[in-house]
Amino acid sequence: MSASHNQAPSHYETVLRDAGVRITRPRKVILSILSGHTDHPDALEIYRRAAAIDPAISLSTVYRTMKLLEEKGAIHRHAFEGGPSRFEQAAGQHHDHLIDMDTGQVVEFHSERIEALQQEIAERLGYEIVFHRLELYGRRRKDD
Repeated sequence: MSASHNQAPSHYETVLRDAGVRITRPRKVILSILSGHTDHPDALEIYRRAAAIDPAISLSTVYRTMKLLEEKGAIHRHAFEGGPSRFEQAAGQHHDHLIDMDTGQVVEFHSERIEALQQEIAERLGYEIVFHRLELYGRRRKDD
């Protein structure tokens, strides 16, 4: 899913403005890309998308913007095995990830059974879960 870079201020823009960060044209393009996509791009992919709109955008601007957004809690950075850090919007319902080891595709899923089992295990061991992240790595099954 994509979006035009000439839209109303995004949640990301509001977060950065509230932090006293100036919203430059390159940063506005980067923020519109993040607002308009639901995948888990890495910094290089964000740069490619931004440079297609404005060739003057630098990779360092992408890295600095992503770091600011992560520091402000607007995005989550994932370091999935075998690949570069990827980013996703921090807002939304908790979910886990299944990473396709052949394509790199990240599939989001939520399972009440898994959540309940994690809670049960933590309680049995005398713990309260404060935070958790579940990543499954797999390959598509080949039907025989």
